[in-house]
Amino acid sequence: TFKIDLPSALKARGIHPMFHTSLLRIHVPNDDRRFPGRLAGQAFNLSEEPMDEWDVREVAAHSGTRKDAIFKVVWKAGDHT
Repeated sequence: TFKIDLPSALKARGIHPMFHTSLLRIHVPNDDRRFPGRLAGQAFNLSEEPMDEWDVREVAAHSGTRKDAIFKVVWKAGDHT
């Protein structure tokens, strides 16, 4: 078991700082060539304020199953991916 020094935002949300070794992995930073300009806030929201810009409006379509599933997402900001 390891005790990790967590950022204050995670501590405020009640995340416990002790983790079993089986849950820990070596940090690999984002690949900016594949995901340019990606911000941590796009993946998860640590603040109490809603992040409407990154919220999903609807899943417009999908194909495939399990690991081969592909979704067309309409974001509240108006973008499609």
